[in-house]
Amino acid sequence: MSIPQEDTFADVVSKAMRGLVVTDAMVAERAAVSQSEVVALRTGQWNDAVGRAVASVLSLNPDALSALAAGTSAPPPLAVHGLEAFSTPFDDMLVNSYVVWDPTTKCAAAFDTGADCGPMLARIEELGLSLQAVFLTHTHGDHVFDLDRLCEKTGAPAFVNALEPIDGAESFATGRAWSLGDLQVVSSLTYGHSKGGTTYHITGLEKEIAVVGDALFAGSMGGAKVDYAAALRTNREVIFSLSSATVLCPGHGPLTTVGWESIWNPFFAEH
Repeated sequence: MSIPQEDTFADVVSKAMRGLVVTDAMVAERAAVSQSEVVALRTGQWNDAVGRAVASVLSLNPDALSALAAGTSAPPPLAVHGLEAFSTPFDDMLVNSYVVWDPTTKCAAAFDTGADCGPMLARIEELGLSLQAVFLTHTHGDHVFDLDRLCEKTGAPAFVNALEPIDGAESFATGRAWSLGDLQVVSSLTYGHSKGGTTYHITGLEKEIAVVGDALFAGSMGGAKVDYAAALRTNREVIFSLSSATVLCPGHGPLTTVGWESIWNPFFAEH
C-alpha cells in the first residue's frame, strides 16, 4: 500500500510557527507580507513569493517548502528485506507500525502497535517469525493502542524509554541495545515531540534502518509538543548523523532516507 506524505506545506508552516511561538502579525512584519497572506499560507493557500519569504523568517528551507507545496518532492518507493510496514486508521489519520526480522533466524521485533495489530500478527504468522520484543517509540495513544493484545498474542515483552513509562512495558535507559538474531538495535533519545521519544537504529540487514516514531516525517516532523528547539536539535544529532542511505521509518507517512530528508525536508534541509 502506498502511504501518502503526512504533512502539507501548511502543516509545516503551522508547526514552525507554534514551535517558535510567533503570531501571524509577527511573521507578516518580519517577512514584509500582509497578515492576511500569512493566514492564507498556513491555512493551505500557496503563494510562492509569500511562502518563500515566510519560510526564511521561520528558518525553513524555501526551496524545500516550495517543492512540498508543488507536490514535486516525495521520497522514492523503498523496500528492505527484513522490514515490513503496517498502516492502520486511527481517528482521521493513519498510524504506522513495523516488524523487523533477521532473515536467517526469523527472530523479529515489533516497533509500536498502530491502532490494530491484526495485520501485523497475520504477517508474523505467515512469515513464520518469532517475535522477541515490542519496542515503543513513544506512548501517544495511536502508537500503543493495541499493546496489550500484541503482547498477549505473541508473549513478547515490551520496552519503553524510562522518561515515558507505561503500564505493560519495561522501562529502559537511553542508549540500551539489544540483539535480535544477527541484528543489533540501539536506542537514542529524539526528544521534543514527546518526553521520551526514542529512535531505534537497526543494523544487520541489507540497509541500515532507523525507526523514528513521530520525531520525523517524510518532508516534515511531528509537532513539538514538549520542546521545539530540542526536537530540532536531537533530530539533527541523532537522525541526521546516520549515513545518508539509512532508511527512516516514521510514525506517519511513507518510508524515507536520511539523504532525501537532508535535501527535501523544510525543517532540516540546508538553507
